[in-house]
Amino acid sequence: MRFAVVGAGAIGCYFGGRLAQAGANVTFLARGATLTALRERGLQVRSLRGDFELPVAADDDPNAIGPCDVVLFCVKSFDTEAAAASLPPLLHRETGVLSLQNGVDNEEKLARAIGEERVLAGAAYILAAVVQPGVIEDRGGPGSILFGELDGTRSARAERLLDWFRRAQVAAEIDPGIRATLWDKFSFICGMAGMTAATRLPIGAIRATPASWAMFRRIVSEVVALAEAEGVHLPADSVERHAAFAQRLEADGTTSLYHDLVHGKPLELDALHGFVVRRAARHDLAVPACEAVYALLAPWAEQNARNG
Repeated sequence: MRFAVVGAGAIGCYFGGRLAQAGANVTFLARGATLTALRERGLQVRSLRGDFELPVAADDDPNAIGPCDVVLFCVKSFDTEAAAASLPPLLHRETGVLSLQNGVDNEEKLARAIGEERVLAGAAYILAAVVQPGVIEDRGGPGSILFGELDGTRSARAERLLDWFRRAQVAAEIDPGIRATLWDKFSFICGMAGMTAATRLPIGAIRATPASWAMFRRIVSEVVALAEAEGVHLPADSVERHAAFAQRLEADGTTSLYHDLVHGKPLELDALHGFVVRRAARHDLAVPACEAVYALLAPWAEQNARNG
């Protein structure tokens, strides 16, 4: 299989790097300092699961890469529509574009751009960050992926992709209920990202502070209620399960929202808590904790967007 990675950030470089390490034909669509670093020094991954570095193929022209069997689509949510415009040269008749992004509406945007039949949805469970161009740090989490076709079928291309993930020693599974899985992960991300960014502290400090830990749980609960209003039924134990998962994370674990905030980069706030606030208003649903996080971080999102 030929792979392209669109979005050579932490998620794209980690999973694309694991596939390349396993012998897959992987090319990264990159630009600027990241493109230069990947071409000149290769990809370096510092990981709790074992460090590795390797030379990789990278290009800034999708036409030069050409049609691939799978595209890992890993751009920030605010770049989804712009990055989707780069996809046509990477596609052939059977190409699958796997979204590994934060949020629950990126697949809809991709489907409008390239056709629903090409889109696969995925949820990646890893805490990773870009340390410098071409250097990724895997800071914890399971390092796993759940993914599937939007219609819930178990397709041949999904099976081939699953085989490659397993060759790459990535814990992956095909999920016929991927839409609910995206919402389930979304509820956790809103709690984890919202609290680490709003406090500028890692998850260990939030767990140790009763008021902050209660707000983490309240955010998760609000998003679970919104999912129900949207017709997505999440397990009754979702809040307890996500709290237990957060308890097991490394104490210094943060999130991409935290990382982008403290490094002055554009924030995915609109796709996370902004989305929750807007959709909740449609259902006349109260989401005060998510509103508070959005209000606290919105000025930073506007400032970083101007400066980034």
